[in-house]
Amino acid sequence: MSRLRQRVKHPGAIGVGLLLLALLVALHLMSNAVQNSDTLSRAFVPLLSVVLVGLLVLVLIVGFNVVSLVLRYRRQATGSRLTARIVLLFSLSALLPLGVVYYYSLGFLLRGIDSWFDVEIDSAMQDALTLNQASLDLNQRVLMKYSAQILAGVEDRSATALTLTLDDLRRQAGALELTVYEPGGQVLGTAIDDPTQLVPNHPEREIMQGVRMGVDHVGLETSEDGELIVRVLVNDPRGRPLLMQAIFPTSARITELATRLETAYNRYTELSYLRRSLKFSFSLTLSLLLVFALMAALLAAFATAQRLAAPVANIARGTRSVAAGNYEEQLPLPAHDDELAFLVGSFNAMTRRIAKARDQLERSQRAVEEQRAYLETVLGRLSSGVVAFDTSLRLGTMNHAARDILRLTEAPSTELSLDRLESAHPRLTHWGETVRRHIGSGQAWREEVTLFGNEGRQVLMCRGSPLPSADGDPVGHVVVFDDITTLIRAQRDAAWGEVARRLAHEIKNPLTPIQLSAERLRHKLLKKVPEDDARVVDRATHTIVQQVEAMKAMVNDFANYARSPQMQAEPFALDDLVAEVLELYRAGPNRLTVELDTGGALISGDPKRLRQVLHNLLKNASEALEGGTDGAIGVRTRRLPDDESPALELVIDDNGGGIAPELMDRLFEPYVTSKSRGTGLGLAIVKKIIEEHGGIIRVENADHGARFTATLPVWRADSSASATPIRPAGES
Repeated sequence: MSRLRQRVKHPGAIGVGLLLLALLVALHLMSNAVQNSDTLSRAFVPLLSVVLVGLLVLVLIVGFNVVSLVLRYRRQATGSRLTARIVLLFSLSALLPLGVVYYYSLGFLLRGIDSWFDVEIDSAMQDALTLNQASLDLNQRVLMKYSAQILAGVEDRSATALTLTLDDLRRQAGALELTVYEPGGQVLGTAIDDPTQLVPNHPEREIMQGVRMGVDHVGLETSEDGELIVRVLVNDPRGRPLLMQAIFPTSARITELATRLETAYNRYTELSYLRRSLKFSFSLTLSLLLVFALMAALLAAFATAQRLAAPVANIARGTRSVAAGNYEEQLPLPAHDDELAFLVGSFNAMTRRIAKARDQLERSQRAVEEQRAYLETVLGRLSSGVVAFDTSLRLGTMNHAARDILRLTEAPSTELSLDRLESAHPRLTHWGETVRRHIGSGQAWREEVTLFGNEGRQVLMCRGSPLPSADGDPVGHVVVFDDITTLIRAQRDAAWGEVARRLAHEIKNPLTPIQLSAERLRHKLLKKVPEDDARVVDRATHTIVQQVEAMKAMVNDFANYARSPQMQAEPFALDDLVAEVLELYRAGPNRLTVELDTGGALISGDPKRLRQVLHNLLKNASEALEGGTDGAIGVRTRRLPDDESPALELVIDDNGGGIAPELMDRLFEPYVTSKSRGTGLGLAIVKKIIEEHGGIIRVENADHGARFTATLPVWRADSSASATPIRPAGES
């Protein structure tokens, strides 16, 4: 069974064995074909083609083995010298006896073939053929004289009498057919042995013409049945104008002997003619047998050498494999139990022990990887983003929540540094600066970070802490953050909604009775009191009603700020909206400087609410310029150069006195204002509307006054909107 398995593992050896067997059978059939076997003689050329192709395959296999052995020998491969010596010895031991046998066998065959065609045998074959021909000629002459005698005995030439006479004469003579012709070729009478044959067998025209000229004819022919017949055509010996044709059968024995003699002579002549071809065929067959035997011996030599040198080569290969780190290497044991088998077994035992130690190490590594996978699974299920950096600020770990919160489409490489992350995603610059600043401090920290991207403003609550090693030294830093944008907006809306509800209940409801009471007092007392008192009542009630109306307006404004109306979002061109609103302020006392340069880019939002933003900002700028001279308001729009998060920027500034520094941080909070009149909700409403549109607004003091800058995301990053770019620039 073990040997059978080895054969199955090496299908090439089985293929070569089948090829050798097929070639041996083909050579045997070729030798039979050369030995006068008609069936195999016709198959000699196909068999020769098969043998040549098979021998060519064997030569290629042997050549491949020789070239491989030469290359291995030049590389000084292990076992190559032993293999070369064995192959050389096998070749010499096979070639010498094969060469001797081939030499004497070839000479014997060639001399034997020449002996087949001796001069005496050739003469005997010629004499036999001549004797056969003379015997046939003698028989034909006798039949010709006999036919002339039959014609001379014919007296009555009438059709009926002649037919009866010819039939009797045909039976007496043993002829197959007797026919009497006139010299012109007209049949006078005929008698035929075969009653189904109605027409006589006419001679050829040349034979008929020769007989008319006085030359009788006798000849040996083959009938339609394949039998030999003698055709005789003679003139009348009595000089009458008559011709008679007689057809006689030949003896079956004579036919058989004549056929066999002719066949044998033709075969002998053919073999004599093909004597050189026979010699060549025998020589070729014997040469092919020699090549076959030599190739088989060389293949056997290679197979034997490989079996003998295989254990040594396997040990060398196994040693190199183990040195390369393959500790699973197990060498096949030799079939014989000798010193080489003991050496191979020791090598296998050594590799098994090494593999066992390696497996223990791999199990330890797998345990570490399982812990890592467990940690990654836990981190992947967290809703908070977790990012770990090493001491060089290279990214170590980032869970799925972190990628989703930071809006990264692909998982970043672990070799990615914080600087490269900021370069690839500019909207994360603020977050990266915050993380870098706190990592440098080496302390646990907590801070709120606001980002702005294509989808609007995003608020992150970030927490960080150093990662200590086993000895307490920091090996990195972990940052945990959550997206609290929705939470902040919901808390703010809920808080202001509650405030608005309380104001409506606590303030707005009592205002109506106060206003009605003041109006009633005025109506009742104004005409009943003295004139001086009437003026006091008029002023007092008027003041009460006016202040009540102001308080109602303030409560309504605050309720509008706290309320979250449903936006009617639609894409529109920002430049078109700004230009439309600015037309209402061109007739004012202040000079307008307009520069709209977004290229017709679109934003998505509620045009009515954004129009309210523009009115509030322009109104604040106009109020800041009251009482001054040469007031100027600048309005500019542009597209920010950011391919990742395309956005539009709206800037409104004035050359007024600016904003007090103590109000700068609280300017967008409700009820914070520097004006003597107003509710202080205008800028708070502006910020709320901008944030509802996913944008950011900021304020700063420029060299000449205050500057408000609002940033809004581009709708679908569409820079090729159909709106026509508007670039008005002028002063009024």
